Amino acid sequence: QVQLVESGGGLVQPGGSLRLSCAASGRLFSIYSMGWYRQAPGKQRELVTTITSGGNTNYADSVKGRFTISRDNAKRTVYLQMNSLKPEDTAAYYCRVVLTSNDGYWGQGTQVTVSS
Repeated sequence: QVQLVESGGGLVQPGGSLRLSCAASGRLFSIYSMGWYRQAPGKQRELVTTITSGGNTNYADSVKGRFTISRDNAKRTVYLQMNSLKPEDTAAYYCRVVLTSNDGYWGQGTQVTVSS
């Protein structure tokens, strides 16, 4: 089994910052990529950003220049630094891990609300 524990969500004013963390544990033989997705009410889950074990990153256009993904391979943890937050960033944010076997796992989600 694989467990993903997310933390760091909350309520923040527009223009503010939050940092999300996702710690992976369990039967993780080899991680290919880690990343973040989000889902707003009434909308489909969408990619926010991913990072491979080699450090290659991919960002949705809507967050480029504002969000930064990083990872600590030794701790099997991925971080999402979110700056200049906008109301449209409000969503449940989900961590995802993909192994080299192509098996994928989701976290339970953490809520981010951007509102004044």
